[in-house]
Amino acid sequence: MITGSIVALVTPMTESGDVDWRTLERLIDFHIENGTAALGLVGTTGESSTLSHPEHREVIRFGVSHAGGRIPIMAGTGSNSTLEAVELTVAAAEGGADCALLVTPYYNKPSQEGLYQHFKSVAEAINLPIILYNVPSRTGCDLSAETTLRLSQVENIVGLKDATGDVARGASLIKSLPKGFAVYSGDDGTTCDLLEAGAKGCISVTANVAPAKMAEMCRLALSGDHAGARAVDAKIRPLHKTLFLESNPIPVKYAMGHMGLIDPTMRLPLMPLSEQYRGELTKAIEECVE
Repeated sequence: MITGSIVALVTPMTESGDVDWRTLERLIDFHIENGTAALGLVGTTGESSTLSHPEHREVIRFGVSHAGGRIPIMAGTGSNSTLEAVELTVAAAEGGADCALLVTPYYNKPSQEGLYQHFKSVAEAINLPIILYNVPSRTGCDLSAETTLRLSQVENIVGLKDATGDVARGASLIKSLPKGFAVYSGDDGTTCDLLEAGAKGCISVTANVAPAKMAEMCRLALSGDHAGARAVDAKIRPLHKTLFLESNPIPVKYAMGHMGLIDPTMRLPLMPLSEQYRGELTKAIEECVE
């Protein structure tokens, strides 16, 4: 079981829009040096929706190769097509990923039985640990607690990224799930609360710009020092808000560009952060990171 701060890593790109492999190497090393527990590659923050399938597979393979066993790799392999999700998950396993993160199918809005059969089909197709990802604000599809409990009985399905921001719901679910099934916060603003309720860590956007602080917050919370964890969280709380002033990963790429970590290029239809938000985000970076 992976515990601690897992970064939902951006996919760095050159000014021409190609994947920036040299910068990706540096980001991997940066997170290892700052105590990040695992790398989440090609998820929503990694712009998986605009990467080609060959690029998707290559980012995973490249990440596994450069990490060289120093840090686990969590590969985003979700799709609103079950066959495509199976193909991406099989490719992630072949590329050496340690586990896969699968978002609920978006846009086509399946029933709860459809969600169950979707994830079950992927789990049965490949022997790779699978983490479910529920983010209804982006997908228009909510994985119910009842369906999550059913899926927790399926071999290979080992965890849930809960990005609902509903701590009471998450806490209730944690109490009901079998021992060994991990819940991770996918909402940075409520991570401390969910850790206190029994979550095993977070899959974090904020960790892109404040990896050491997110790692420390998780370490303290998992050791039972929730007051210490909240003190660390208070120092970076402005980031949790400002990194979502526009759709993720627009603000986090701007922030990382401001910090000199990446070129903030994104692929259309995403555009650079609107001018009206830049001052507020820059101020948060200066207060919380620099």
